[in-house]
Amino acid sequence: MTSTGPRTVALAILDLARTGRFADIRERFTPSLRPMVAAAALQAAWDAGVAQLGPVVSVGDLSSEPADAHIVAVRVPVRFERGELTLLVSVIANGELAGLQLVPADASQPPAPWRLAPYADPDRFDEHEVIVGEGPLGVPGTLTLPKTAGPLPGLVIVGGSGPVDRDGTIARSKPLKDLAWGLASREVAVLRFDKVTHAHPDQVKADRDFTVADEYLPHALAALRLLRAHPAVAAEHVFLAGHSLGGTIAPRIAAADPRVAGLVILAGGAEPLQWAVVRQVRYLASLDPTTAAASQPAIDAMTALAECVDSPALSPDTPDDELPFSTPAPYWLDLRGYDPVATAAALGKPMLICQGGRDYQATVTDDLTRWQAGLHARTDVTILTYPADNHFFFPGTGPSSPAELITPQHVDPQLVTDINDWLTSNARAAL
Repeated sequence: MTSTGPRTVALAILDLARTGRFADIRERFTPSLRPMVAAAALQAAWDAGVAQLGPVVSVGDLSSEPADAHIVAVRVPVRFERGELTLLVSVIANGELAGLQLVPADASQPPAPWRLAPYADPDRFDEHEVIVGEGPLGVPGTLTLPKTAGPLPGLVIVGGSGPVDRDGTIARSKPLKDLAWGLASREVAVLRFDKVTHAHPDQVKADRDFTVADEYLPHALAALRLLRAHPAVAAEHVFLAGHSLGGTIAPRIAAADPRVAGLVILAGGAEPLQWAVVRQVRYLASLDPTTAAASQPAIDAMTALAECVDSPALSPDTPDDELPFSTPAPYWLDLRGYDPVATAAALGKPMLICQGGRDYQATVTDDLTRWQAGLHARTDVTILTYPADNHFFFPGTGPSSPAELITPQHVDPQLVTDINDWLTSNARAAL
């Protein structure tokens, strides 16, 4: 996308909304947020405002100010026939969107800037840049190393779906960085890295045979080897953590590396991904019951794409536009043949499974229950829920939605404590 001034971008977004081009608005979001944004949900929010206040009459004077070093918050006063709302648009330097919200005119102050998590103490660790993997698809990573003398337990973190960077950046929050800094402050060595889809998007896009195994295994396995080789790390106590789709694939990574000491699965999906997407679109549309019916065509379209993934006729030659997100068939064929719960059950490794109660992307009902059913007989599996937390383990209240991500947030301190306690107790038990 060509870089454009934030105010110009904000006006363009308003124009797209007024002309009903919500799919185009979705494409303007940064890639890390795009999977969370449904055109139907955007339309539902806009239609609710129009239904209540009537058509747009005029646009007031825009105002903007930096929200942090990379994002500008633009406020667009929109006068409708029977009242006024403010369109809040968070614009990244390259012109992509980091947030979008339609709010009452008197609630349009920009969110607070990102601040250091209270459980992170940078004086207690150092960070070192590393390259994970070899050759042209090697990716940059960060080793967060406590200043305490080793040998230390180690943790490799892998991120969720899409082109996720090493920090798990979502709008102005960095949940994987929070975890790394929080755990390193407690004497755990942590290695995190940019996914290949983030570091080398053009090469990935050019490879139509790219699979979920290609997305995760080569770099996760390389990261595990790299962390074990560090002289300050106890090689036999290197664990693997995965968030979201990374949690889904974590058992597959561990199956490929028997030396993994144990797994931490964070909001890991167990329901087939294509149907989880349908569920998410339906949930987002339901947030405003007055306009939910208008979202049904989008839900029906996503359902048809999911059914194509399940079809016995799915083959490597199935056209991309017949599949979710236009992701080529080889990716779906690989993912369709993988059962994360059965793979985890066969590992014989200790596991910590964590789930947010407000999470609508991986849910207690649709995903955690599958983990529980498949692993209920295992005494070395610990399952913890965090009732107030969303998909990124950010505490909050009420139904979770993409709008709550506009404000910078930090991972739940209790999650950091629980992971640290589990890692250290399992490391001690292995001595």
